[in-house]
Amino acid sequence: MANGDLGTDQYRALAELRYQIRRFLTFSEDAARAANIEPQQHQLLLVLKALRAPEKPTVRTVAARILIQHNSAVELVKRSVDQGLVDRGTSKLDRREASLRITPAGKRVLKRLSLAHRRELRSAAPLLLEALNSLRVRPPRRSP
Repeated sequence: MANGDLGTDQYRALAELRYQIRRFLTFSEDAARAANIEPQQHQLLLVLKALRAPEKPTVRTVAARILIQHNSAVELVKRSVDQGLVDRGTSKLDRREASLRITPAGKRVLKRLSLAHRRELRSAAPLLLEALNSLRVRPPRRSP
């Protein structure tokens, strides 16, 4: 089969991978709601916790990392501040820019959710890896 062609096994592997990803995302959304936060608030907390320089904890960064519009990120941050998960202050480097920080309450929620997610991923990993490995495309053989 040529490199650009897909066989039935490849379609099955793609379908299985999508299924396993959706299973995990559904678990994640349900776990966030069970912790009394929105799934996007969980993503916000995770983004803020995982940032590395030169990324800054700003609404712009959050919007980019969560793949949402800036105005949606502004509303998400507002709800998270109102709920006590995040503090919003003025950036020391640029007074026009808001700087975000996880509160102690936000850290507790994030830790509980992260531990649950790690357990779920450990149990789902074999199926995810199997689906990914089924999609491997072998490079064409070179003739001598």
